[in-house]
Amino acid sequence: MGEAKRRKQLGLMPTVYPFEAELDAGGAVKLVRGPDDDALNQLIVDELVGSQTGGAAWASEYRTALLLSGKYSKTVTTAEDVDAMPVAPLRRITGELAMGPVGAQEGQVTIPVEGGVIRLRGQQHSVDGTRWDTFTPPRDPQQFMAILRNNPAFDLTGESIGQLTAEHWQAGRMDIDPDPADELLEAVEAVVTEWHGETKKLWGDLHRERMEDNAAPIPQARRSTFDLRHPAPLQNPLSGIFAIRGGAEFIPLMEADAYTLDGETWHSYADPDAEVDSSSLPAELANIFDMEMVGATVYADGRVELGDDVPAEHTERIQAELREATGAGDADAWADWTLQMLSETYGDELVDVLDDQALPVPVAVRLDIPKDALGDPDPLSQTFMESEVTFDGTQWRDLFDDLPPELAAFAAPATEDDEGENQLN
Repeated sequence: MGEAKRRKQLGLMPTVYPFEAELDAGGAVKLVRGPDDDALNQLIVDELVGSQTGGAAWASEYRTALLLSGKYSKTVTTAEDVDAMPVAPLRRITGELAMGPVGAQEGQVTIPVEGGVIRLRGQQHSVDGTRWDTFTPPRDPQQFMAILRNNPAFDLTGESIGQLTAEHWQAGRMDIDPDPADELLEAVEAVVTEWHGETKKLWGDLHRERMEDNAAPIPQARRSTFDLRHPAPLQNPLSGIFAIRGGAEFIPLMEADAYTLDGETWHSYADPDAEVDSSSLPAELANIFDMEMVGATVYADGRVELGDDVPAEHTERIQAELREATGAGDADAWADWTLQMLSETYGDELVDVLDDQALPVPVAVRLDIPKDALGDPDPLSQTFMESEVTFDGTQWRDLFDDLPPELAAFAAPATEDDEGENQLN
């Protein structure tokens, strides 16, 4: 204790301020207990407002915690099943604000702040503000995975918002393409900064971790691409979501990440020896077109044709995985998958399809699969890219070209300014 007191007097230990806060689903934060300093109290409140979920993300997070804790006995399969689950309107968070020198502590959720860090230590939920429940996920990995497998709703995803690429310079400048909507801008900037490192030390540490080289030179700038989605009904811990901010899920597309040491030549993290031509293809495509790909054609009736360059020992497994991923062989599942695929491909070029309408269903879809993914244990649905469709089995339509004539009846009317209707311009 004497040594600890001496280190604190010398400024070698942080000053710690415990706190307790109550939050509601609307985003309001009330500090129940905290520092005597009003400025420090406001700092805690502001950071909790910016980092904690609300609205649909709040419901998704609560229902996920409830399921993983084993306190909800029903099997959850559909979005309707999820909607039937309860959602507590109140949350209580305990933690501490540590100001001064702070060392890394594994297993803790931390929020960096100027001059220190906020550590979140505990979380409880309440329906009435009187009884508070703590949800503890299983420690046994097999039990954890069993819960995910037994509740298919964990595979549901939120509606796509779009993709964006952020070019972030260590000096602080950040260029985002396309421009996010005003209500998302602050969240995007915060997530990109967190992904690349909020401090000079973290900027270097995270880069060297990606490079797997503790002596790698520090880049002047980094470029990352994110897939943005509305919150899924449940938060699958295996989905690759990095953060949920501003009502959006941020999924980093790590294969597209790049960095520059001199401010001119860009290098891919996936292949540091290869240069990325930033003047032509977007970052998310630069790596894709350098990959060696194999082709596959999936038919609505369940047939799967693979290119000659697919190793024979993988053929049956790949065919089975592609049927499962696309719903081929099951008319309803195939229609659902192709509807989602076409909607995500053409986005705002299509009008909203009404309940009594249906987009034409393709007869077959051609896919491109990275050759080095054929032997990976990860599902192929995470790696393949749709390239062409045919609606009659004869005429193939390139998905990178304009809207196919078969979808012309569903084309959205041209407008002069769609900014108010889209979250990404």
